[in-house]
Amino acid sequence: MARITVKVHPRAKRSALIGRFGEAWKLDLTAPPADGKANEECVRFFAEWLGVPRGNVRILAGAGSRLKAIEIIGVTQDELEGRLARSGA
Repeated sequence: MARITVKVHPRAKRSALIGRFGEAWKLDLTAPPADGKANEECVRFFAEWLGVPRGNVRILAGAGSRLKAIEIIGVTQDELEGRLARSGA
């Protein structure tokens, strides 16, 4: 299981990890922040990016804010950090 903290920027041109934002990672999302759409896009993004089912990704904290704590089951913290390092973000 891995965890990551992200600062979400909704209504972006594309969904992508952009880089560090203090202790968090900046995550651009195409979805608007209304009706939970940004949260759904956040879960979809990490599931697809890491190759895990959407049910393995959940928002631990920050469902109603831009700063979110995400938990991913099926990926180790080392695997996540390696992927982040290779992403060039």
